Amino acid sequence: MIIEKQVRQTLEDILVPGAMRSLVKLNLVRQVVVADQKVDITLASTAMDSNAEAWIKSKVSNALEQLGVNQTNVNFVTAAPKELNDVGMVIAVMSGKGGVGKSLVSALLGIALARAGKDVGILDADITGPSIPKMFGLTGIRPRSSESGIMPVLSKLGISIMSINLLLEHEDDAVIWRGPIISRVIQQFWEDVLWGKLDYLIIDLPPGTADAPLTVLQTIPVSGVVIVFSPQELAAMVVKKAVRMARKLDIPILGTVENMSYFIPPGSKKKLELFGKSRSQEMSEATNAPLLSQIPIDPALAKLCDEGKIEQHSSKILDSLSKNFIKALPEKAKQT
Repeated sequence: MIIEKQVRQTLEDILVPGAMRSLVKLNLVRQVVVADQKVDITLASTAMDSNAEAWIKSKVSNALEQLGVNQTNVNFVTAAPKELNDVGMVIAVMSGKGGVGKSLVSALLGIALARAGKDVGILDADITGPSIPKMFGLTGIRPRSSESGIMPVLSKLGISIMSINLLLEHEDDAVIWRGPIISRVIQQFWEDVLWGKLDYLIIDLPPGTADAPLTVLQTIPVSGVVIVFSPQELAAMVVKKAVRMARKLDIPILGTVENMSYFIPPGSKKKLELFGKSRSQEMSEATNAPLLSQIPIDPALAKLCDEGKIEQHSSKILDSLSKNFIKALPEKAKQT
């Protein structure tokens, strides 16, 4: 006899066109009713057009027929993405200063968590200076959408990504918008994008402590922030403003990352501190949070970013970042 568990397991293998994630992972399965050899399934049609609905209906019926179901009825209902999204933890990557490597750290965190078997998304909230799609080689790829929502684009490693650059006609088009419009777009990326079921959503924040970062920290349920800084005294001073901002909003600081910490010349083992003495201890004390990683200046990593192949990066630095980040999470989050 067919049971509901078998039906849901079958639905886990059916990928949604344009999203390449399953009906279950996108949280589109609203109801499953099994009676004898008849199955009634209710799915949300969010971010899908009529062609996608017809394809899924046929795919579901064929798959359940193989399972031994005599009759399958697939019905679609409307639902807003925010009603379907189920995100375990939202992590904001911030610094208060531009050019210190927030996007790089956001990407590396997403890659590390995805390799650990987690379902991960990256929301690129840097509307005027987006770089996430370029790093992941998503140039020229458009997300699928309908009146009911937008599908994020999936990276090769399976990371769901949404960025304004995925919607622009040309990746180098300037976004010349005022603060309120930028804030609204960020809210739409949270509410109108079908993220589905995610263990982690990484938000790559723009620099500063003005409208855009404030929108994220006040309107999105951020679980914690990761602070990124570089060794320069000026950078450390400005980043401390972001630390104070997070504290005023009562958002936990999970850890810090020092980027461009040092450089090791080819054929040498000596670390050269090109931008000055490390401020990792100073920033850890200022934030009362652990140092997650000291990322060196790495021409090979920079080349992968430029070529859109950051997911090919592998290093002990990345391994330690992943390990230390998981260690810094609240006990409840570690068990998910």
